[in-house]
Amino acid sequence: MSQDNIHTQFHRFVAPAEKEILLGQKGIVLWMYGLSGAGKSTIAAKVERELHESGRFVVILDGDNFRHGLNSDLGFSDEDRCENVRRISEVAKMFAAQGVITIVSVITPKQGLRQQAREIIGDAFHEIFIKASYETCAQRDPKGLYAKVAAGEIKQFTGKDSGFEEPTDPELVIDTESLTPALAAEKIKSLLPAV
Repeated sequence: MSQDNIHTQFHRFVAPAEKEILLGQKGIVLWMYGLSGAGKSTIAAKVERELHESGRFVVILDGDNFRHGLNSDLGFSDEDRCENVRRISEVAKMFAAQGVITIVSVITPKQGLRQQAREIIGDAFHEIFIKASYETCAQRDPKGLYAKVAAGEIKQFTGKDSGFEEPTDPELVIDTESLTPALAAEKIKSLLPAV
């Protein structure tokens, strides 16, 4: 089907600013990334709970949940990782446009993938690097993945066979080797815009 035959309907919908007034918050995407086991999901859950309890409407887009559902057709090749991030970015953009505080928890190992997410989402995008060394993540190993990597059962694992590019200029770095989830949540909540 040609793009000429697609006619978006956004102009007919309630404006994002009106939805933000209704919700009493501004839409934002808090894109948290880092190695498996760095603490992304733990911190995302902590931020979500605290914001929910303060009356904010929050959605978490977790990488594992996406790979279980919407992105279950994708593997871990460079092309599939790119498509994984593209799909999650588009969903995050839609939520933020509705005034929803959107927390994304996805490994996002390459700078180009993070740039792709930023370009899709736009001004609502905030880049948060959840930092922990490969060794620390392997000691934590909450999903048993590092043990499988060591046994040769998993290939193309981020940080080992598949590289992880350190960020150049994130809005926030959360070092989970020195910060508790509670302190990390406080730092992340400081990124929320005033209503």
